[in-house]
Amino acid sequence: MDNQVSKALLRKKFSNIKSPLKPDWIKVSIPSHKIRQTKNTIKKNKIVTVCEEAMCPNLSECWEKKHATVMILGDVCTRSCSFCNIKTGKPDNVDPFEPLRVANTVSSLGLKHVVITSVDRDDLKDGGAKHFVNTIEKIKEKSPYTTIEILTPDFKGKDSSLRMISKTEIDVFNHNLETVSRLYKDVRPGANYDHSLELLCEIKKLKPGIFTKSGIMIGLGEKFNEISKLMDDLRERNVDFLTVGQYLRPTLNHHPVIEYHDPDYFIRIQNEALNKGFKIVSSSPFTRSSYHAEDDFNKLRELVANA
Repeated sequence: MDNQVSKALLRKKFSNIKSPLKPDWIKVSIPSHKIRQTKNTIKKNKIVTVCEEAMCPNLSECWEKKHATVMILGDVCTRSCSFCNIKTGKPDNVDPFEPLRVANTVSSLGLKHVVITSVDRDDLKDGGAKHFVNTIEKIKEKSPYTTIEILTPDFKGKDSSLRMISKTEIDVFNHNLETVSRLYKDVRPGANYDHSLELLCEIKKLKPGIFTKSGIMIGLGEKFNEISKLMDDLRERNVDFLTVGQYLRPTLNHHPVIEYHDPDYFIRIQNEALNKGFKIVSSSPFTRSSYHAEDDFNKLRELVANA
């Protein structure tokens, strides 16, 4: 189905659903002057960040620390997920100079740990995997001691893509499930829950020493028992790290918030996840995939080293 038609159908489906009022504890800080250096470096190197494109509520905090999640392969996605604020349409051609610009940005900001993500590129034969490889290689050339975390699309139907990425010097492979299986049709049209699980399973087989990670949003209408089942599915694939955050509706054209969960609910989820064997769990209203990624990676590495 055409993405624009799909979005129109979703808007119609959600038009009669009203989101509850935002609770007082949901507050987004206003960016300060301290983020200027990060912003200028990103602008100078013509880098796209998911921080800006996805309207991340943690942008101010992260950019003050010179942390930013780089989004490669352009700013136009070939999918039309109902939760996402990134543009949908026909992407531009892949920019062969982007990997070098990303590497220069990582070096200029002095990043010790970097998160690289991308839009979905179903228009490319490898889903953009080679571009990930090129970007990782350029970063390692300029910043050999920087650890690298990638947050990838599902590369659906492109079996060679994961093998290509498994040969690179990455430390963390992240692929988000985003939500429970029952809600995929409305939340992630074009994606497949089981395929995403197998992607996380397969990368561990191809690269056994790697850490794997996945994340979900809550507040989309899922039940606690469905979250618990999702955790079991991830642990069966030996996923190390889980992130859980509150879904915040970008615009009225996106999936409505069905429920705002208080901080105690996130603690309940965190305890459940730790009991199931996840090594690291980040669960809070403003948790996002790359929030405190460097700190959590270091904790994870230390846990494994001391095991």
